[in-house]
Amino acid sequence: MKRVVIRSSFDAHKNPWDMRFNLSEITELIRHRRSVTPENFTDRIVHKEQIELILTNATWAPTHGLTQPWRFKVFTGAGLKKLADFLPELYKAKSTEESFKQAKYERIQQRPLRTSAIIMICMERDKTEKIPEIEEIEAVACAVQNMYLTCTAYGLGCFWSSPKFIYSQEMNEFLGLGEKDKCLGIFYLGYPSAELPKSHRKPLEYVTQWIED
Repeated sequence: MKRVVIRSSFDAHKNPWDMRFNLSEITELIRHRRSVTPENFTDRIVHKEQIELILTNATWAPTHGLTQPWRFKVFTGAGLKKLADFLPELYKAKSTEESFKQAKYERIQQRPLRTSAIIMICMERDKTEKIPEIEEIEAVACAVQNMYLTCTAYGLGCFWSSPKFIYSQEMNEFLGLGEKDKCLGIFYLGYPSAELPKSHRKPLEYVTQWIED
């Protein structure tokens, strides 16, 4: 009688983590990520479905204790005008006479009007405070990197801006955040008007120390 050998698709000797994805493409994606300011956006609209995927991918960032502290306030359409009215006035209110710059005021005012969508990046403090605040902030930062990479895959331009005036009670009140929550940035989103700029990083040996004994 002929022997029948049934082969499983699972190889017991193979590490299940071995090369499940195209590492070359992932490396290229990471190295092509760029910050693109709203001054370099076109008037092409970023669709809601794209923003939803960007934010869904953001929620898959690492989070200690699974607190998932990220919160997102998405401004589009007439909502952008609200930011264009509020942000420059907050900057002015938080500036001294010496530090206030009219050019910066006007730039803050114009940027929402040049942008297809703005995502205000926020951190909601876990009520139990079982995780240190710095780790919650780090989790949100990881979420933003996921946003950047998804934008890069879409061919979108984006820019995470964190001016000092956003770390204020007035900003929290505008966004409806709690007293211990934080606004961590303004994420501008649009299509770039030109090819993304080239960039570089320090060689690995400048930033890495190997301790082997």
